[in-house]
Amino acid sequence: MTDVLRVGPDRRDAARDEQPPALEHVWAASFPELSRPASPVRPPNPRLLALNADVARDLGLDPAFLRSASGVQFLTGGRSGAAAPAVAQVYAGHQWGVFQPILGDGRAALLGERRGRDGLLHDVHLKGIGPTSMSRVDGFAVVGPMLREYLMGEAMHALGVPTTRALAVVGTGAPRDHDGRVLPGAVLARTAASHVRFGSFEYARAQDDPALLRRLADHVIARHYPRAADAEHPYRALFVEIVDAVAALTADWMRTGFVHGVLSTDNVLVSAETIDYGPCAFVDEYEPGASFSSLDATGRYAYDRQPSIMRWNLGRLGHALAPLLADDPAVGTTVADELVDAFDERSRVHWAAAFGAKLGLDDQVEPLLATGVAEDALRLLAAHDVDFTGFWRDLAAAAEGDERPVRGRFLGAVPELDAWLAAWAALAPDAARIRRTNPLYIARNHLVEEALQAATEGDLDPFERLLELLRDPYTEWEGREYERFTWPAPEGTPRHQTFCGT
Repeated sequence: MTDVLRVGPDRRDAARDEQPPALEHVWAASFPELSRPASPVRPPNPRLLALNADVARDLGLDPAFLRSASGVQFLTGGRSGAAAPAVAQVYAGHQWGVFQPILGDGRAALLGERRGRDGLLHDVHLKGIGPTSMSRVDGFAVVGPMLREYLMGEAMHALGVPTTRALAVVGTGAPRDHDGRVLPGAVLARTAASHVRFGSFEYARAQDDPALLRRLADHVIARHYPRAADAEHPYRALFVEIVDAVAALTADWMRTGFVHGVLSTDNVLVSAETIDYGPCAFVDEYEPGASFSSLDATGRYAYDRQPSIMRWNLGRLGHALAPLLADDPAVGTTVADELVDAFDERSRVHWAAAFGAKLGLDDQVEPLLATGVAEDALRLLAAHDVDFTGFWRDLAAAAEGDERPVRGRFLGAVPELDAWLAAWAALAPDAARIRRTNPLYIARNHLVEEALQAATEGDLDPFERLLELLRDPYTEWEGREYERFTWPAPEGTPRHQTFCGT
């Protein structure tokens, strides 16, 4: 059942137009130093384009209300449900390895927090609301990039990757000048466990305010890592948990062939959720150094560099936390570096588990053996330009005795493939596990662009169709019309390039 809409607000139930949902304002009240009042610009002709009913229900929000005129106002910042204003969050960050002392929400605002059915607080956050005090551009957004973030978040969620998720996308009715083109404007309503970034701690440390740094760390412990509160050294325990969570998240990116594209410390959350789907992409033909962002000329944030760059980012977070890790900040920096060293081992553990599952291997298989088999497979894929997603899925048939699909991805006789298949088969792979672990459908770059271009022109059908597939990526949809969603970009398609439109 789709939740993509082609009509304006539902005005049939006037009662639902009465009161907007109640929000808490924990962040704004707790961290005025890291917040600046924001005033979302009221759209001239708002129109709901997509509503994520599942996310709405998880937050205890009535989808029918959100479809109403008042609901659409709420989703664009017009009715926050409380007197407290929306706030733009302040943070710093290392961008392309260079420290920027102040960045912050330039076109976004935190409306507040909503307690979900899980009992936890979740941020309700808007993007494309117009300028804030930290804007570097006009602060508005357009339909394509906002639907892209919606689509990518849902795809990642269905793949089991921790991620922020869209609640809705609303067309504003205000055309925007975007890179020399006039495009329809839009606002994205996004949810997250929180929006505390590595750069939030970098900003707090740069203020030379130990009390602020401590309060921020206590907030993160209470909200995300409560076990750390009972540790002998709570702040060290906090950092240890963040290191492990980030290692697990990075392994998830690697197992799905996902390339984030701009892993600066202001784009990494301490909750270890994926955020900011601007220049991201998925690998088609496997290329270890795949990099798609128009901004990343050196491949700093390429596919195979993601573990090392996340380790580097953890180093920046650790140095920001140093005053909390020891009485002497210099000693704290040493402690931080030692704790970051654990990332390498944790990353290997999570990577081996992720790729062992992709291979269909039992968890009892020695991790070093699973790692070696997976690495050999990746070398084969790189040497023969094989589609990353398709190869792993085809292993299910091979595990059942039919090697034709996987062999068909290679040209001619490939002796090293023969040897690899024999070594892998000797480990008794489970076809059912392979199918549970390896998707048929991912957000392939050419399909995403096709859907977003159509949506920009007013046709949401391709977006809707792709979204439905990505929400059930492990199940094969019947019908020849769905076959093309499993294929990489057609031969001769120019190399995909992404842009930071979000």
